[in-house]
Amino acid sequence: MRSLFLLNPDVVFLNHGSFGACPREVLQAQFEWQLRIERNPVEFLARSSAPLLLEARTTLAHTLGTSAQNLVFLPNATTGVHMVAHSFPLQTGDEVLSTNLEYGACDTIWQRVCAQRGAHYRRVEVALPFSANRFVEELMAHVTPRTRLIFLSHISSSTALTLPVARVCAAARQLGIATLVDGAHAPGHIALNIDHTGADFYVGNCHKWLCAPRGSGFVVARPDMQHLLEAPVVSWGYSAAAQNNPLFEACLGTTPFEKKLQWQGTRDLSAWLAVPAAIAFQANHNWPQARTQCHTLARQALHTLTHRHGLEPISEEQDWAQMVAIPVRAESAETLQARLYAESRVEVPVTTHGNHVLVRLSVQAYNTEEDIERLLNAPALL
Repeated sequence: MRSLFLLNPDVVFLNHGSFGACPREVLQAQFEWQLRIERNPVEFLARSSAPLLLEARTTLAHTLGTSAQNLVFLPNATTGVHMVAHSFPLQTGDEVLSTNLEYGACDTIWQRVCAQRGAHYRRVEVALPFSANRFVEELMAHVTPRTRLIFLSHISSSTALTLPVARVCAAARQLGIATLVDGAHAPGHIALNIDHTGADFYVGNCHKWLCAPRGSGFVVARPDMQHLLEAPVVSWGYSAAAQNNPLFEACLGTTPFEKKLQWQGTRDLSAWLAVPAAIAFQANHNWPQARTQCHTLARQALHTLTHRHGLEPISEEQDWAQMVAIPVRAESAETLQARLYAESRVEVPVTTHGNHVLVRLSVQAYNTEEDIERLLNAPALL
């Protein structure tokens, strides 16, 4: 499997979770789309792009458990969080409820938007070790009459925890509270049915665990919430002259959701159009079995390191998938990460959460037992 990727053979790459890694054949598919665009950019972008994007969105939507009419491509999940945060109608005194497990860039988005609106961004402190039942109870206990939206990750970034988002979304809906789920790490990583999560808004990346080219992400919005979303860039989809003009449908699409969000000026569409190639790659290589094997390797590393360092895991095994945050004894996360790379050529992030130093291990189908052994035998971890 390693030969199907372009990864440096001199480096043990255990950090798929940060920026992903794209198979050779998927990159070739992207390159072929780029060549097709260059043969006649006007023909492709102005007269053919919307139907081709719809076809790619349909394939992706089927994989994610939603409808193509509810999904629009974006560059990444952070763009989706930005879009929802800047579009959602917050008023002075309103609250957005979240946790201390969220990705820092998305925390920053909500902090800035809430400050601009006179609203409040409240983060519930989640104690470790993690308990899914306790998580839902504690989060919902912090809901107030001013809570307008709950924002949480499907799989947390630094702690690699799979959060019970469907249970939170169901509880929020009963109270009339909107939900936004950051699924940056979920597609291709866990079995996913976005409609079954019950989220009002769900954003995600295809360039992480789905192994698509970088720059491919998406937003999914429930039909009754789509009217709220405003594109980061106002373009032809907002023009009255383009709304009922058949000539614009070939690049803008047909629904108001497509027209507003899909076309935001000239851009390289090839990463989005190559997403079906990534889905086909995983289907052709029995990805459910690969995910199971990856989980097994991650579990071995977790048990070895926690036993060696005399520490307990931060969660139960069912609370993580191919990515696991392993607590270790170290004075400095930054120093440990630097030593692992410099001394052992192991690319793996080391994060912190509260008093915990965590080696966030990502195991992808190209990783082997030898890769895990390189990590476990690294002098920095002995």
